[in-house]
Amino acid sequence: MRDPESWGRFPRTRHAAVVPVRWANGDALRSSAHLSRLAHGLGRSYGDACLNDGGVLLTTRTLDRFVALDAEAAVLTCEAGVSLAEVLDLVAPHGLFLPVVPGTKHVTVGGAIANDVHGKNHHRAGTFGRHVLEIELARSTGARIVCSPTQNPALFAATVGGLGLTGLVLRATLRLARVGDHLRARTVALGSLDDFFARSGASDSENEFTVAWVDALATGRRLGRGLLHQGNWGPPEGRPAPRSRAGARLRVPFQLPFSLLGRHTVRAFNAVVHARGRRAAGERRVRADAFFFPLDGVDRWNLVYGRAGLVQFQCAIPPAASAEAMRALLATVSASGEASFLGVLKNFGAVASPGLLSFPREGTTLALDFPNRGARTARLFHELHAIVRAHQGRLYPAKDALMDPAQFQAQYAAALPAFLAQRDPAFSSSLWRRVMPDA
Repeated sequence: MRDPESWGRFPRTRHAAVVPVRWANGDALRSSAHLSRLAHGLGRSYGDACLNDGGVLLTTRTLDRFVALDAEAAVLTCEAGVSLAEVLDLVAPHGLFLPVVPGTKHVTVGGAIANDVHGKNHHRAGTFGRHVLEIELARSTGARIVCSPTQNPALFAATVGGLGLTGLVLRATLRLARVGDHLRARTVALGSLDDFFARSGASDSENEFTVAWVDALATGRRLGRGLLHQGNWGPPEGRPAPRSRAGARLRVPFQLPFSLLGRHTVRAFNAVVHARGRRAAGERRVRADAFFFPLDGVDRWNLVYGRAGLVQFQCAIPPAASAEAMRALLATVSASGEASFLGVLKNFGAVASPGLLSFPREGTTLALDFPNRGARTARLFHELHAIVRAHQGRLYPAKDALMDPAQFQAQYAAALPAFLAQRDPAFSSSLWRRVMPDA
């Protein structure tokens, strides 16, 4: 079996063993007992949160069964290796959808829980973990423990957003949302970062889904210009329910030796995107896939970043410091000469995440990705991390490959003691050993 990698394809790792897990396969947890273990689903974490260099990876895609669907109650139970795409294919014909989805549907249910993923509606629905009703967890002791907000709640809180370090999630019961058969979407052009902050509050209150694309190369009065995308489920119109497409429309056929995403190509792309967004007017009817998962239309798009891979930066800044921090972050990126092809800016709401180490917090979040250029990229991230630290922000472990121990431990200082009390000592990851070397 090919050694799994993360979506960013950095850092490179070599695992001692890669073991497929099945429901009755108790040997998976007992094999190579002297080595650390970590569950690995579809590998959509960008950095090393889904990697276990030198240890054992427990691949969970073999945990692929649906257990029960109660369409009337809008509740689904499935194994942890089922993907969100497979969930949507099953439930959409019943007029149901997942209450929270990230930017890709190619994530397992177990991975969505471990990283407590968020979507374009955090200001209303919170994180994925808020809609998890129950989890069955296998511990390295051989115990199988059912946990929920009311049953073994401390273990539940450590598992949601717990980076796969409390054991192996076997199955989960999820609350679903009853939706229409399409989305009504609108795009609003933003001239600057100030424009985003002037409009985003009203946008959040009026729309279930809202997120902005930001041009990270814009400078001066145009700093932070972009497009604000808004959406709401429309009422059923008797048309077929939104279906998750089985495959991507395009495919990157092979790994490029170097990244095509330089400053000049990204600047030209950003100018075209912004101009097209400014010309778009009025409300339009869109399918769920097009609205929630636009990048899934290009299979293996991460290969365009070249052999060295990509690194992503995502932070969350509290409300009082958001505008100042975002201005400093975007100015630093623009001045660096490094180009971010994807830039996402949105607000997190006050809905509390259930997990001890869950990333979202009330405020504003910015996500950018960059071709990995070694020391140049590391220097830029050092500057960006310093800005986040100075504004009492935090970084997203699921997207991270470069955070240092001091930053991780400071941003989760209040939660770490309770989390460490629930962590399974036989489970570890490359990320965990990097940010918690003494744990």
